[in-house]
Amino acid sequence: MGSLVYVNYVYKSYIVDAFHKFPEPVAQKLRRALYYTNISLSPQDAMKYYRQALAVADEVGMDPFSDEIIGVKIQVAALLEKIQQFQKAIDVLEIVRNDCLKWIDLYGAKEGKEGDRTRILGKTVGVSVKLGELYANEFVREQEAAEGALVWAVETVLKEKKRREDQGVKPGEGEWMTDEEIGGALECDYAPSNPSPMHSQTRREINPNKLFTALGNHYEERNQHYLAAPLYLQCLSLLPLTDCHSVVLSIPPTPPPLPSFLIKPSLTTTVNNLSISLAQQVPPPTPNIPPISRPALINNARSWANKALTVSSAIKPPQRNEECDEGCAVATHNLGEFAEMDGDVTEARRRYEEARALAKAMGFQEGVERARDALLRVGIE
Repeated sequence: MGSLVYVNYVYKSYIVDAFHKFPEPVAQKLRRALYYTNISLSPQDAMKYYRQALAVADEVGMDPFSDEIIGVKIQVAALLEKIQQFQKAIDVLEIVRNDCLKWIDLYGAKEGKEGDRTRILGKTVGVSVKLGELYANEFVREQEAAEGALVWAVETVLKEKKRREDQGVKPGEGEWMTDEEIGGALECDYAPSNPSPMHSQTRREINPNKLFTALGNHYEERNQHYLAAPLYLQCLSLLPLTDCHSVVLSIPPTPPPLPSFLIKPSLTTTVNNLSISLAQQVPPPTPNIPPISRPALINNARSWANKALTVSSAIKPPQRNEECDEGCAVATHNLGEFAEMDGDVTEARRRYEEARALAKAMGFQEGVERARDALLRVGIE
């Protein structure tokens, strides 16, 4: 009986009451679409009603580039991703991105469209970041397309930021992304900008944050550490020193012979990512310039890992959160890896044991397991 009451509450709160910005004929179709998306999953029925909602919206004259209609299209892509139809999700988002870019080319410079241009350009950046994630998905693996989408997003954000700095903000343009948003460590994923049912269900937006981190992680995964390191440095320069994101910024994979160590995003994360990149970057040879020695790269990386610990220890509540704590454990683990790279097994063991104790104290199970595996590798346990 209790579950039935809950289902009725969810249906009323999230399906019926969430459509005040849509004309009723469109809202009727969307209620059905969301019912088959979130309450009783039926992708075929959901897609049918999404299509009908978009057709009715066109008939009643809704702006196809409004937040509401773009949100519906993004929701369609989210459904397709949910059911692992990744290529179809990509196709939908590519259409959204291309349509938005056409609108910007045709109308973005016209008087009176300044605010719409800012809004649509921001959404296009967010869609591009999400496309980068989907193209890099293990079931798609189109790395060149992923890189292209992420590079475009980063370049677009920086060009718009520089234009406003050089020329000033035009009347009606509104705000662009802040430095913290550009360099922040929020995950590239579908994310509501408002916690209301409308945003969480129908107008799910794609977060345009974590641009440098996303592209840096992309290069890390391809072992192009010399390209990742400058992006992490740029990200670090944009984040406040009281932000735990500065400490840990999604720890990237560590290539063989050391195992991958991934944690959630966090200044500690950025510094940790940077330390890994510096340790493993091997840029293409430059004529007449001797390459940096391996010991020098590891020493630079060690310095940044120690910097991560210093920054993390300086962050106090309420700014301090579990990302800072996890960042300490991961930075300590990284110091063990750098010692192992140097052949200093005694120091590596000491750091791994310390990392395991830190991870265990905070309930960070992945940290405990990684430290255990590292200790086994260096001959303990």
